[in-house]
Amino acid sequence: MNRQFRLKRRPVGRVTRDDFDLVEAPVPTPGPGQAVARNLYLSLDPTNRIWMSDMDQYLPPVALGEVMRGGGVGTIVASNNPDYQVGDTVNGLLGWQDYCLIGAPGELFPPTVIPQGLPIPMTALMGACGMTGLTAYFGLIELGQPKAGDTVVVSAAAGAVGTVVGQIAKIKGCRVVGIAGGKKKCDFLTRELGFDAAVDYKAADWREQLKAATPDGVDVNFENVGGEIMEAVVERMNLFSRMPLCGMISTYNDANPPRYDLTPFLMKRIKLQGFIVLDFKDRYIEGSMQLAQWLLEGKLKAQETVVDGLETAPETLNMLFDGGNIGKLIVKIADAA
Repeated sequence: MNRQFRLKRRPVGRVTRDDFDLVEAPVPTPGPGQAVARNLYLSLDPTNRIWMSDMDQYLPPVALGEVMRGGGVGTIVASNNPDYQVGDTVNGLLGWQDYCLIGAPGELFPPTVIPQGLPIPMTALMGACGMTGLTAYFGLIELGQPKAGDTVVVSAAAGAVGTVVGQIAKIKGCRVVGIAGGKKKCDFLTRELGFDAAVDYKAADWREQLKAATPDGVDVNFENVGGEIMEAVVERMNLFSRMPLCGMISTYNDANPPRYDLTPFLMKRIKLQGFIVLDFKDRYIEGSMQLAQWLLEGKLKAQETVVDGLETAPETLNMLFDGGNIGKLIVKIADAA
């Protein structure tokens, strides 16, 4: 049996179980040049919400009736493709389902085979050393261009990308200020990940906290949130500062997202650039090797929130928008053999 979440309708506001049909399909049989993966872990990311909508985006939206798109890690259980051997671990867009047919019509990207014996946890292939880590790495290094002594502010700092961005900035010798919701998350950033300061946006005085944490202004703002948090950080940004725009999670559930005044970007000559990790696809190996090295050296910690059961995926996705997770949000589908 292959359980599949198929998109039934375009969500309005928060995602609900009613936006999907949970169907039981046969386990696929590979045809010529195809393979089948048993999905073990599912990556939940803000971009899942984008893919459910019919807005202009960097990939085609998930069509109604299609299996919901999502990253994951699995094991090859059947193969008619010499590039995939039974027992191989693969990482890619495996979907919200128990089994994935690799090489099926309409496949966007073939999953990647992970080298055997890699001394990192399987879940890190989706988080610190996977697409999440690569997003943080290339966004900060290439667009943020941090220099030792710079002040780097990270919004959604206790999330999957934010936790990695802040740690990389510390490796590069920066002063790092994280913005997160609640004392628990802020304490985690400073005590566990080594951030220099954390701003609790749920506190009434969060703007004063931000000002106190950035006495010399802000040189790099790694933006994940948008909204009033972004506007407050822009007020603190220095001349010729940089702003990698990774996400606008505060607006993804809005039917009419806000518009912003770009005058401060002109007056301060702030360099603003949006990006998608796919922009750096030719350099994934470079980034993954560096992230894995930092992880093995203990310079980078892989923080994860793991929820059991494929059936929980729709409700679990909302944790990203409610601030319910710390680090990478993952659904465990099955145990590795």
